Amino acid sequence: MKFLTRSLQATALGLLLLGAVGLILSMVIGFADVVGTKFLDYPVPGTLEFTESTMVLVVFGALAFTQSRRGHIRVEIFYNFGGPRTRALLDAFTHAIAFLYFGLLCWSGIQEAIYSWEISEASMGTIRFPLFPARALLATGTALLLVQLVVDIASDLSRAFRGDEGKSEPPPDTQAFQ
Repeated sequence: MKFLTRSLQATALGLLLLGAVGLILSMVIGFADVVGTKFLDYPVPGTLEFTESTMVLVVFGALAFTQSRRGHIRVEIFYNFGGPRTRALLDAFTHAIAFLYFGLLCWSGIQEAIYSWEISEASMGTIRFPLFPARALLATGTALLLVQLVVDIASDLSRAFRGDEGKSEPPPDTQAFQ
């Protein structure tokens, strides 16, 4: 289990860093587009298309990493009133619901990526960007989140079974990535 957790964290961190690079590139190209448009009367071609595709990487690349840190927001109105077992069961329940939702999103994303590849789908703009990579990144990021959710559900059920306080935080061996 530790190997799976470490591998998952390393992959999620890699995808997160790739999203960070994409975000920086989007900012640089956006800045160049604004300067080119305002001062040189020449916008950078393909800025919108590049930024649209990169945002998919930024959002879906960070999902699994954020989940591994238990960093997604949650409403704790009733959560804090329960004991350790209740909290663990509530965590398992919410992670199971998230698994169902993102499972459907992943399945749909895979179907869209396959279809996009088959028809060589590209954006409509000055520069035609292929849309398959963005659709594949959506499916990849979501699939990585699904694996993390399975690990978290197993951890939550284990905490509920033991009845210990435990943490709804990442296990101690994952602190090396912080």
